[in-house]
Amino acid sequence: MTSKYTEADLRNRLTPQQYSVTQEAGTERAFTGELLNNKSKGVYRCVVCNEELFESGTKFDSGSGWPSFTAPMQDGAVDANSDESHGMVRTESKCSNCGAHLGHVFPDGPGPTGQRYCINSAALTFDEEAS
Repeated sequence: MTSKYTEADLRNRLTPQQYSVTQEAGTERAFTGELLNNKSKGVYRCVVCNEELFESGTKFDSGSGWPSFTAPMQDGAVDANSDESHGMVRTESKCSNCGAHLGHVFPDGPGPTGQRYCINSAALTFDEEAS
């Protein structure tokens, strides 16, 4: 549970899926997230605390079924923790500001970082860049 917010507050303002993903480390079904095919320029933010997490220029189509990014917007924006749930060893991605579960990071992304931040749409909001 994210410590900066009460359970009642989060349940009141997040959808059940957003709550499941960010507070219970749930995962939305592949290829169902509303931001998966978003090609607009802008900033992806944490749905819980509104912290800037990823910039649209780092988003790429990984074919995995979830929005994927090569790097967080700023160093320290996303924390990485070992995740050994579901019989797998993975690296969990969490918002460093509020601790919300975002998804996972894998070492199979494109350059320049070689990282693939595989993030649930339900953990994000999107601010489109003004033209």
